[in-house]
Amino acid sequence: MYKWAVMAIIVGTLAACSSPVKLNDVGVEDKSGQASTPMKTLTPATTSAAGDKKSAVTTLDKTNGVNSGSGTGQGSTTDALTGAGARTIYFEFDSFAIRPEYQVMIEIHARSLKANKNQRVSIEGHTDERGGREYNLALGQKRADAVRKALSLLGVAETQMESVSFGKEKPAVTGDSEMAMEKNRRVEMVMR
Repeated sequence: MYKWAVMAIIVGTLAACSSPVKLNDVGVEDKSGQASTPMKTLTPATTSAAGDKKSAVTTLDKTNGVNSGSGTGQGSTTDALTGAGARTIYFEFDSFAIRPEYQVMIEIHARSLKANKNQRVSIEGHTDERGGREYNLALGQKRADAVRKALSLLGVAETQMESVSFGKEKPAVTGDSEMAMEKNRRVEMVMR
């Protein structure tokens, strides 16, 4: 009888500590030609006829300033990266999978870093205020590592990248509205 009681307590404790969020599946695509896990596909939030919520986070304009392969190549890439929004990747709630609309931006940064071997990038992961401190630090690190892995798969040297998590400690927007929280679930790439 005593063994069953102890076993029930252990099972109950382990069940209470578990999380439904799997933090080991990084959603990136390997473009190096080697076998890897396929990219986790997420569709951007949209508004349907039923009135579902649409994400308030703006996305990168994939056509403005991006070089299509003709011209000098370097100037237009730099022009596409001048805005602060072109250095920020936003994430869904409790997710560290990179959304498809940010692939072009990551590819532009990868080209720039490969062309400038002396340039470094600090990849800073952030979360919204929901959840505990330790969980948010881990989630912010997973977000930063996902972007780092995507850049690495595109040929950026590991010595050029540093990933760090700030969790919920440095919010971009204060407040507890959903719009504020969407702006805080992000990775910022800081060029050095």
